[in-house]
Amino acid sequence: MAYLDTSVLGSFYCRETLSENVNVALRTLDRAAITEFVQVELASLLSLKVRNGAMFLSTARDAWQSFRRHRLGALYTMLPMRPEIYAIATRWIVQFNTPLRAADATHLAAAYFHSQPLWTTDKLLASSAALLHVPCRLITL
Repeated sequence: MAYLDTSVLGSFYCRETLSENVNVALRTLDRAAITEFVQVELASLLSLKVRNGAMFLSTARDAWQSFRRHRLGALYTMLPMRPEIYAIATRWIVQFNTPLRAADATHLAAAYFHSQPLWTTDKLLASSAALLHVPCRLITL
C-alpha cells in the first residue's frame, strides 16, 4: 500500500503531463491510501483548473464524480487524520530547513504516521521526504 498525495490524484483524474506515468505507476500498486485531506485538496485543484480556464466545468465535474465513485467503491483505503499528524507536520515545518508548506507537510506527516510510503509527483515534497527520512516514490517523466 502507498499514500497518494494530491499531485498523483490530479494527474490520475485530469489530463496532465505526468498522467501516463502516474497511470503506469498506479498499475503496480496493490492498494492505495488517501485521507479526507486529499479529497479537499483535489476539489480545490479541480476548482482552480476551472477558474483559470485549464479545464471545462463539465470535465471537472466528471473528474470529481469519478473520484467520488472510486472513493465510495473502496478503491482507496481511507486513513484517519489524527491530531498527531498535525503535530508532526508542524514540528517539521518549524525546523525551518525544508521548503515544506502546510499542505505538503500534512501529506508527508500522514504517510509517516500511518507507516506508508508517500507517492508524489512533487519534486520539492520528495526532497523534503528524503531529508526527513520518510519513504517516498517520486513519479516523473
